[in-house]
Amino acid sequence: MRTHHAVTVAIAAAAALLTLTGCGGTDADHAGLSDEGKPKPTASTPASAPSADVEAARSAAGIPPSPAPPQRAIYLAALNKIDPEIVNGKDDKAVSRGLSQCQSMKDEKDPTKRVESTNRRFIGPNHPDGFGPTKSAFILAAVQTNLCPTY
Repeated sequence: MRTHHAVTVAIAAAAALLTLTGCGGTDADHAGLSDEGKPKPTASTPASAPSADVEAARSAAGIPPSPAPPQRAIYLAALNKIDPEIVNGKDDKAVSRGLSQCQSMKDEKDPTKRVESTNRRFIGPNHPDGFGPTKSAFILAAVQTNLCPTY
């Protein structure tokens, strides 16, 4: 019984302490604003990283930026011309695979290994083991030309 009473008193004291510490400050503090009137980041609203930092990190990892809409359309058309099953109606997946291929090509200069990784990465319902070396070479060319020409 005494333990229960002591815990209750401790909780009440902690609540009172928290209430008192919240009493100081300016009106701007109570509204979640800094003295300059700008929103202060809180645990529920984390400060977002600048997009330049995100792009720099992607670039350092070897991932090129997502293609602009016209370039994306050209890339997808090139893949569909090789074999419609490569894209198979999943445009975002085809772009994602292409960007991943760029990342793996950044440090791999051996053309044979590049084609092999393309064959492993680009698969379809009727091609679960890839599209073979010839089509994979064409896919690789489409990726490199449209998504990461400097690789």
